[in-house]
Amino acid sequence: MLFLIRWHIFPCLDNFLQLMYNKWVKGIFWEGHALQDVNLDMQPSYNAEQIEVLEGLEAVRRRPGMYIGTTGSRGLHHLVYEIVDNSIDEALAGFCDKIAVTINRDGSVTVVDNGRGIPVDIHPKLGKPAVEVALTVLHAGGKFSGTAYKVSGGLHGVGLSVVNALSKWLIAEVRMNGNVYRQDYAQGKPTGPLKTVSKDESLGSGTKITFYPDPEIFEDITFQFETLVHRLRELSFLNKSVAITLLDERTDTREAFFHTGGIEDFVRYLNKNKDCLHAKPIYFEGEKDTTQVEVGLQYNDGYTENLLSYANNINTQEGGTHEAGFKAALTRVINDYARKYNLIKGQENNLSGEDIREGLTAVVAVKVREPQFEGQTKTKLGNSEIRSIVESVTADGLNTFLEENPAVAKKVLEKALQAARARDAARKARELTRRKSALESTSLPGKLADCSWKEPELCEMYLVEGDSAGGSAKQGRDRRFQAILPLRGKILNVEKARLDKVLANEEIRAMITAMGTGISDEFDLGKARYHKIIIMTDADVDGAHIRTLLLTFFYRYMRSLIENNYVYIAQPPLFKVKKGNKITYAYDDDELKKVLETVGREKAEIQRYKGLGEMNPEQLWETTMDPAKRTILQVNMEDAVLADELFTILMGDKVEPRREFIHEHAHEVRNLDI
Repeated sequence: MLFLIRWHIFPCLDNFLQLMYNKWVKGIFWEGHALQDVNLDMQPSYNAEQIEVLEGLEAVRRRPGMYIGTTGSRGLHHLVYEIVDNSIDEALAGFCDKIAVTINRDGSVTVVDNGRGIPVDIHPKLGKPAVEVALTVLHAGGKFSGTAYKVSGGLHGVGLSVVNALSKWLIAEVRMNGNVYRQDYAQGKPTGPLKTVSKDESLGSGTKITFYPDPEIFEDITFQFETLVHRLRELSFLNKSVAITLLDERTDTREAFFHTGGIEDFVRYLNKNKDCLHAKPIYFEGEKDTTQVEVGLQYNDGYTENLLSYANNINTQEGGTHEAGFKAALTRVINDYARKYNLIKGQENNLSGEDIREGLTAVVAVKVREPQFEGQTKTKLGNSEIRSIVESVTADGLNTFLEENPAVAKKVLEKALQAARARDAARKARELTRRKSALESTSLPGKLADCSWKEPELCEMYLVEGDSAGGSAKQGRDRRFQAILPLRGKILNVEKARLDKVLANEEIRAMITAMGTGISDEFDLGKARYHKIIIMTDADVDGAHIRTLLLTFFYRYMRSLIENNYVYIAQPPLFKVKKGNKITYAYDDDELKKVLETVGREKAEIQRYKGLGEMNPEQLWETTMDPAKRTILQVNMEDAVLADELFTILMGDKVEPRREFIHEHAHEVRNLDI
């Protein structure tokens, strides 16, 4: 999937009511207007008896979101990643080169590696086998001292124990010293002692973990093959010496990953559906003060930047010091080269970083001995010393490449110079869309029907296809917190346009101005005028195309809106069933069948909606806009690599990848207008 898009029977209503409670109810008491009305005698007592102490892994089972983020699909697959990451850490230490992941027929997952194996000797302080300690004690592991693992992604010692805690059952097997040791667990607790189950000197060493996620914890315990494929492929690129296999016994499907080119192959993969300015990616690596740096980059003829950064195999989606060092070096080296050959003159004519990164696909990966991540989610690297190390390695490697490959250097500079010329036009267009201060005269778009409330967290904006549907939405909405912006026709495909052309599009300018955030490098989420942006289009092919165009725009120029769960897709009903005076709505074919079974097929009138304009304002409110009844889809970015690939396939210039995609996925079509 391009996005993890989950069904949402508007639990956001709870948030809305809570905010209203905070604003109107709690605010009254906190401001002291009605304190005399509060009966303090009715308040529950708070003393030592209310202080709970959670033993062992009970805290993980009680609050799983603190450890894996969510109990939805993302959290479920995170369990597999935690175990695989332990095997990858063995590979980084030089003791593992094979990892096999299997989705078993019963829905459990097995991860096997040929590393050293989790130690089985008795822990000197706890008096238990070390493998049992690793599986049952939080913050217990071999990655704290830096002796067992010089480089690792798991720093907190919670991964394996968290998987154990959130599993209905788990089996740990260790091959070591010619023996196979096994211990079974249920909901994080051992069901028996560690036992030697067999002896075989030829087995070698390694660890095998099999677990079945606990259905009491997770919303759905079905593992998705494709979801695991994306992460394992990514790990194989980042660790070129490791062979990784994935087998799904449920469908007898198998994938194998082994990339001798590593980061260089990764860049090729990211650009496989794009027209590149140079056939071979630029690649260099270096090491300083135990920090290893790998960089791969390649330019294509597109207008968007795709920069992925990793620290110890962890995708640092929010960047960090390694990414900042790369950008600084890239900008400085390109400008120095351009001045050296008189392509630009003077410091005042420097190419900006944005100009130089137009059409760039790059991967920056560092291996750091003591990485400092922001929290357990590890989305940003904070080590200050890493910036200068990456900057130095990038500058040396890129300088050498440009001097040795003048033809490629010329193409890169020509593209950057074209971007710089377009930047001035974009700047002028951008000024038309920038949200003005209260002292300036520029106002919101004329066709925007704004809401009366000013608190962004309470407000939502509907992007509605067509003036007709927009008119109905304006009449049917709740004017207090719902804003309506009608969109006429299809917006520009931003995948094929430079920023100045994007900002020249009237509909895009209206959206940017209405949202108030700005775009690209000027984007500021804190200025968002609405915390829900709901795309509402017709349920036909054109409507789907408009949704895709809008999502492409958000992904390329306002990605933070998606990352922070501000973007939704409205789900208007597909059918209206009328029998007598009773009207019932159905949102898909399955629901239609249930409705007809309930009301009876005889004399039932069925209308299939193809456009929002077919509904009057009352119907639109009742079915699609009422927070108490509506169904909307929340758009989440689950995999940036896959998202970029699919946007390129669906919206890019190349026809062949799009044709292949259609052939491959044609059988998945549910509703096709003829």
